[in-house]
Amino acid sequence: MTIEPRALLVIAGLPGSGKSTLLRGTRASRPVEVLDSDRMRDRLAAALPPGTPYRRYRPAVHVLHRLRVVLAAVRTPGPVVVHDPATGAATRAWLVLTGLLTGRRRHLLWVDCTPEEALAGQRARGRVLRARAFCRHLRRLPRVRALLVDGRPRGWHEITVIDRDRARRGLRLVVD
Repeated sequence: MTIEPRALLVIAGLPGSGKSTLLRGTRASRPVEVLDSDRMRDRLAAALPPGTPYRRYRPAVHVLHRLRVVLAAVRTPGPVVVHDPATGAATRAWLVLTGLLTGRRRHLLWVDCTPEEALAGQRARGRVLRARAFCRHLRRLPRVRALLVDGRPRGWHEITVIDRDRARRGLRLVVD
């Protein structure tokens, strides 16, 4: 995949779809800033008393992740790669707005899979979403897929859809 030096690339898909696997296998021709909400979650978990349920600090993870994305989009001279499910319209709109306001070309890479594959991916990584949270992502999925099939959702310069098998092979980013 070729991206510009001031690109905002969002790696999106259901939780468990293979976004983290794709990022682990990503190689870039130039340095890129990768922002993963799981890293923020891990940092907060380490700072809190052991056994603190994620639901207690989940809002802080989301706020801090978004703040990091905005700051990186403003400050980072090179491409910014964001790991986010982006199943919600508000999240996608925020990402588009962040790209617009910081003068970045916006790329959406969607890792597509079935709900069953996503659950299997969650089990494989050892962290399964609460049923209610996963159902919220699933309710949004038909609308996201319709946007991807019907053409470019508003605000994105490029949309790429891959499956889990392709995500396992990683991504070669050419910054040009």
